[in-house]
Amino acid sequence: MEKRLLKILVAEDMDMVRGALVALLELEEDLKVVATIDSGEQIAPAARKWRPDVAIIDVGLPELDGLSAAELLHREVPGCRTLILTGLGRPAILRRAMAAHVSGFLLKDSPSEGLARAVRDVAAGRRVVDPQLAMSAWDIGENPLSERETEVLWLASQGAEATEIAAKLHLSAGTVRNYLTTVVLKLNARNRLDAVRIAVEAGWLI
Repeated sequence: MEKRLLKILVAEDMDMVRGALVALLELEEDLKVVATIDSGEQIAPAARKWRPDVAIIDVGLPELDGLSAAELLHREVPGCRTLILTGLGRPAILRRAMAAHVSGFLLKDSPSEGLARAVRDVAAGRRVVDPQLAMSAWDIGENPLSERETEVLWLASQGAEATEIAAKLHLSAGTVRNYLTTVVLKLNARNRLDAVRIAVEAGWLI
């Protein structure tokens, strides 16, 4: 029985890595790369144009990160499955990926022969998660912060001031400061920077 040809979109900002991914995929008779792009903002427009079955997305894309792009893709082209590639094996990234309706998640140092298999599995509707990352996600402690507190802390970790965070989340600056104070207390941290360090090391922040 002849295999169905699967159309693939590859989103990776490093030229050499992107070329290697395309070369690996095109060794397979049933996989065809229909689009290659190098930024997160290009993913949804390219998917609308080419209608790929699977989008392989690097988590650390410029302009729009890979997980945000995957979430947007899920809304705009729901028929396209997403397979996230990352060099960072942090459980928080996996948790965020699951929330973004990602279909698969692989570490970049996974064996190369696993890529084509993961693409086929994702296209068939199965969820693929790197075993090493899945085990570390089980080991992580429960995040004591609420979703909003985690969001505020993540923005603070990116260097945003309270006024910037307030504008982005449609809150008052005073409310944002209250959230940050609560975060510091909940994590038993010395200050905001220490709270970020604790949350990152625990896997609650990417």
